[in-house]
Amino acid sequence: EKIRGEVEALVDTERSYLPAHKKGGTVAYSTLRELAPNLVAHYHSEAFSRLVSRITGVAVHPTPLHDESSCSVLFYEKPGDHIGWHYDHNFYRGRHFTVLILVVNRGPGGRLSSARLMAKQRGRDMEIATPPNRLIVFEGAKVRHKVTPIAEGERRIVWSMTYCADPRNSALQDIARRVKDTAFFGLRSLWT
Repeated sequence: EKIRGEVEALVDTERSYLPAHKKGGTVAYSTLRELAPNLVAHYHSEAFSRLVSRITGVAVHPTPLHDESSCSVLFYEKPGDHIGWHYDHNFYRGRHFTVLILVVNRGPGGRLSSARLMAKQRGRDMEIATPPNRLIVFEGAKVRHKVTPIAEGERRIVWSMTYCADPRNSALQDIARRVKDTAFFGLRSLWT
């Protein structure tokens, strides 16, 4: 409930729109460090890193402070908000894992929203259940996934985190990460 309260208080999102790929709101890691200390503390906790390590079978750590996608909150709350098929690119030397926690997933009449998390598995589309409080862990660079559009009056808020086995990166990987982050967090990402 403490985390949900912090997330609900994040009213200013950075809206992004990439035609035919993404539409939605995001709150970047740098903003969360300032406005949502419980989220950031949980992300950095040894206990949570150990949990993700147990699930993945790989010793993982939070990604660096300058990576705006390390810990972010994704808002799908306007009709048509979605993200198309993609991989979560790995900008680090070690394996890279995406961790999602569904904070809110609300549709009309107390049902879940119509937005669906989909993954490709063996060439087939597979729906991943996303009720509130669901923890989802996957290797985003190897699992193609998307979120279908949300409808009018629905709300879906996802706490997104990334962990990696080796957080070092090359200069080229760092430049690629910065360029990618501009699509979600604006031009300021070029200087983080």
